[in-house]
Amino acid sequence: MTAASLSAAVRSGERSALAVVDEHLAAIEAREDQIHAFNLVTAEAARSVAAAIDQRVEAGEDPGPLAGVPIALKDNLCTRGVATTCSSRILDGWRPPYDATVVQRLADAGAVMVGKTNLDEFAMGSSTENSAFGPTRNPHDTSRVPGGSSGGSAAAVAAGFSPLALGSDTGGSIRQPAALCGVVGVKPTYGLVSRYGLIAFASSLDQIGPFATTVDDAAMVLEVIGGHDPADSTSIPRAVPPVRRHLTDGVAGLRVGVVTELSGEGIAPDVARRVNEAAEVLAAAGAEVAEASVPAAVYGLSAYYLIAPAEASSNLARYDGVRYGLRVDAATTPEMNLATRTAGFGDEVKRRIMLGTYALSAGYYDAYYGKAQKVRTLIIRDFTAAYQRFDVLLSPTSPTTAFPLGDKTADPLTMYLNDVCTIPSNLSGDPAMSVPFGTGDDGLPVGVQVLAPSLGEIDMFRTAAVLEAAAVREEVTS
Repeated sequence: MTAASLSAAVRSGERSALAVVDEHLAAIEAREDQIHAFNLVTAEAARSVAAAIDQRVEAGEDPGPLAGVPIALKDNLCTRGVATTCSSRILDGWRPPYDATVVQRLADAGAVMVGKTNLDEFAMGSSTENSAFGPTRNPHDTSRVPGGSSGGSAAAVAAGFSPLALGSDTGGSIRQPAALCGVVGVKPTYGLVSRYGLIAFASSLDQIGPFATTVDDAAMVLEVIGGHDPADSTSIPRAVPPVRRHLTDGVAGLRVGVVTELSGEGIAPDVARRVNEAAEVLAAAGAEVAEASVPAAVYGLSAYYLIAPAEASSNLARYDGVRYGLRVDAATTPEMNLATRTAGFGDEVKRRIMLGTYALSAGYYDAYYGKAQKVRTLIIRDFTAAYQRFDVLLSPTSPTTAFPLGDKTADPLTMYLNDVCTIPSNLSGDPAMSVPFGTGDDGLPVGVQVLAPSLGEIDMFRTAAVLEAAAVREEVTS
C-alpha cells in the first residue's frame, strides 16, 4: 500500500497504526540481513508511537496526514536521544539533544520512525560503500549497489521496509539512489526545506528531501516537511507550494527541454533510450518538447569537487575528540586531535578534507575555490536562460543502472562521474526529482530526472506524475 492509503486507513480506524508498523518491522526482519538498509532499527519506540496514534484515533482525534505511516530517516538527521552516526566512527556514541526540524514535523504529522538508514560516511559517496558499518545492497539485485549517499533510505523504500524515507542531497544523493533502486526521489529548492538538524557536509549545497514509491506520496511528504523555519537562516520565508493539488493537471502546453549537455557522452544507450521515450510520452500528452542547452553544466562536476570539499573541510573541523563522539587519548591535545581524526574518519572523508583544505589554502584560493565559484555563477545563469524558454527540463538521473559492488571503489574519479547529471541542480539551488521509468537492458530500474526553476515544484511534480502514469501503463501491458 502507498503511504497515502495507509494513512487514510489508520485515520478512519480501518487499520491500526500498530498493525501497520508491525507489518513493516516484519518485512525488515525478513530481509535486512541481505540488504543492510539500516544502521539502527527503532522497533520498540516505533510500536510505542504507533500505539499512541491508535489511542488518538480511538479518542476521535486526527493524528495528521501521515498517521501511522512508517518512515526511515537517513542517519545524518538529528533525532533526540537516538544514536546519530553519519555512518562514521567519529560520532560513535553521540546522541543529539534535539530533533531536526523535519523530524519534528514528521512526528507532528503522525509519521512513525522505524529506524536510521545507512549512508556513505558523512554523505560522501555515490554507492553507500563508504559507510563505516558496511555497504547497503540494492534490493533488486543484492550484488549491485543501491547508489548513494542515501542508499539506505532508497533501499528501505524499494525493499518495502517503509513506504517513505528521508535523505539528503548535496550532489545527487537522493536522486541517484532513487534511480538505481526504482523509487521516487526529490531534491527540493534550496531553502524550501529546513536544514536545521541535518549534520552539515557542504552547507550551500545540502538539501533534505523524500523517497517514496509514488509521486503522490513524495508530494505529501514535501508538503509536511517544507515551509519556513526560523531556526535555519537559509530557509525561504514562504509556505511550501501546494504540489498535491496540481498532480492531475497534466502537461498540456508545458514547455519541456531535453538537456543536450546531460544526455550525450557517458550516458549508457539503454538509459538514453528511456529518456527519449519519456520525452515522447510528454509530447504525446500535449507538452511542447525541444532540445535545451545549459552549456556550463559540463563544468559542474569539476566545480562541485572543489566547492563541496572546501565546505566539508570547514564543517568537519568540529570533530576533534572534544565535543562529539569518539576520542582517542594522547599525551597532548594536538596529538589527541590527530589520533581521533585518524581513527574516526574513513578514507573518502579524509580525501575530501585534504582536497578542500588545499583548495582554500593561501596561494591557491583564487586559482581553485574562487574559479569554481565563478563556474557556479555561470551554471546559475545558464539555467536561468534555459528556464526563459522552458518550464521544466529533462535528463537522465544516473548515467547507468546499478553497478556491481566494488566495481568503482578503486577509482574515485569514475565513482564521481555517477553524479554528473545531478550536480548542476545542487550548484544552481533549483529543484529536481527522479522518477522510475522502465528498466535498462539488464532489467534494473532506470530513473528520469525532471528539473525545474527555483520554487517550480508544482510543474516538476505535474511532469513527474505524467511520466509515472506512463511507466505504470507500460509495466501493466508488458
